[in-house]
Amino acid sequence: MHAIAELMPYVARRRRLWLSLLVTVVLVAAIAVVFAARTPSPAKSALPAPTATTASPKMPASGPSFVAVVPSQKPELPLATNEPNTTNYRMLAQAAAEAIYTWDARSSTYSEVYERLRSWWDVLPDGSNPLTVMAQEFQATGVTPASFAALSGMHAYRTASVSTSSCDEQLTQVQQQPAPWAGLHACTFTLKVEEHQTGGKNAYTVPVSVMVNCPPASTAPADRCAMVAFYASADRIVY
Repeated sequence: MHAIAELMPYVARRRRLWLSLLVTVVLVAAIAVVFAARTPSPAKSALPAPTATTASPKMPASGPSFVAVVPSQKPELPLATNEPNTTNYRMLAQAAAEAIYTWDARSSTYSEVYERLRSWWDVLPDGSNPLTVMAQEFQATGVTPASFAALSGMHAYRTASVSTSSCDEQLTQVQQQPAPWAGLHACTFTLKVEEHQTGGKNAYTVPVSVMVNCPPASTAPADRCAMVAFYASADRIVY
C-alpha cells in the first residue's frame, strides 16, 4: 500500500503532462485550420488582374450601309473660248455657227483650231454624237490639215457672220420629226463668209446647222445650254 501511495503522485504528474501536451496539439491544429481558411486558393490567385479596356462600337450584323447620291445633272462643263453662258439656245447656236467658220492661219495651227471647236462640242452619254462626226463636219467647212498648212503660208484668215436663221418648228424637218427630248434644239443659219489671204479676198454664203442641248434635258449642263452637234455637209443640213 505504501508503494501504491508513492506511485500516485507520479501518475498524477504524468496525467497532467499528457493533458497539457494534448491541449497544445489541439490548439496548434485549430490555429492551422484558421490560417488555411484565410489563404486564397491556387486557382483564384492564378487569375490575372483585370485590365481596363476601351469599348468599340458594335457594327450591325448586315455590315455598314452606304447611301448612293445620284446627281440629276451632268458635272458642269467648262465654257469654251467665246462660248456664251446662256440658256438662250438661239444665242448659243448663232455664236457656235460663226465660230465654226472663223479661223486665223496666221496665229493658229490646224490642231489649235480643231481643239477650239472640240471644246464647244459636248459629247452625249449615249454616244449619239461622236467626235468622228465632228471631224468629218469640220473638214466639210473646207479646212483639212493639208489645206490649212497652205493657208498658213498665205497668211490667210476667215470671218463669218449670220445672214438668216431658222430654229425648231421653223424647220420643216423638225416639224416632221420633232426633237427626241425636251431641251434639244436645232437651228440652221446662212452665213456670209469672207476669206482673206495675200492674193486677195473671197466672199460666199454657206448654210450650217447647229444642235443645242439646254435644261430641262438631264444631259445638259444644269444652268446653261451646250452645243452637241453641227452639220456643214450638204446631206446633213436641216431645212
